[in-house]
Amino acid sequence: MTNTPVLLVIAHGSRDPRHAATVHALVRRVRSLRPDVRVETGFLDFNVPSVQGVLESLAVQGVRDVVALPLLLTRAFHAKADIPAVLADAPPQLRIRQAEVLGPSPLLLSALERRLYEAGLSPADKPSTGVVLASAGSTDPEAIAVIAEIAREWRHTGWCAVRPAFASASLPRTEDAVRELRALGCSRVAVAPYVLAPGFLPDRIARGAAEADVLADVLGPAPEVARVALERYEAARMPQLAAVSA
Repeated sequence: MTNTPVLLVIAHGSRDPRHAATVHALVRRVRSLRPDVRVETGFLDFNVPSVQGVLESLAVQGVRDVVALPLLLTRAFHAKADIPAVLADAPPQLRIRQAEVLGPSPLLLSALERRLYEAGLSPADKPSTGVVLASAGSTDPEAIAVIAEIAREWRHTGWCAVRPAFASASLPRTEDAVRELRALGCSRVAVAPYVLAPGFLPDRIARGAAEADVLADVLGPAPEVARVALERYEAARMPQLAAVSA
C-alpha cells in the first residue's frame, strides 16, 4: 500500500471556458513537479468532473487516502462551508484531509511580481509604481482582512504604494484604487489581479484597470502557485505520515 495520498484539486468552476483551461494548466504544472503524486481535478459547479464524481471514482478504484486542496486564495465561504459539505458526502471508505487554501504565501507575492514583470515592468520601476492588488472580493471579513494585510506586506518590498481593491462585495473597486494611486503621485499605476483564473470577476477587474498603465495577467499556472499547492498538500498529509511512522 502506498503512503502517498491522492491530491484532489478542488476548483470553483465557471461558465467561462478559460477558467477550466487555466485550472487544468495549473494541475499539469503540479503534476510535472511531483510525478510521484496522483493529482485529480474536481469542480464545485459548472464544469465536469464534479468533486463528488471524482471522489466516488477514487473509492471504486480502491483509493483510501485523499488530500483535498481548495484552489482558493482566501479562506472564505467556499473553503469554510461549500467544500467541507461536499467532502462530508464522500464515500465512507475514503480518508480525506482538507488542505489549507493557497493564500497568503510569500510565493504568491513572487507570482504577482512575475506577472507584473511579464506585463512590462522591471524591478527598477518599483519605487515609482503604485500597485492595485485586485481580488475577486468577499463578504467574509476574514478574507477582506487578509487581502489588506497582503497589500501592506507587499508595499514593504519597494513599491511606491499598494492598495487593495475588490471586484465584488467590498470596496474600493479597481478603478477607484487606480485613481487613488494617481492622486498619491505615483508615476505609474499597475493592476495585479489576485485571482487564479479568468472569468466574470477578473474581466471586471480588467475593465477597472482601463486608466492604469499596466495590467498583469491572472496568476494561473505560475510555477509559484504550483509550489504553494504542493506545500499545502504536504502540510495536510503530515499527520498521516506521523501516524504511519508511529
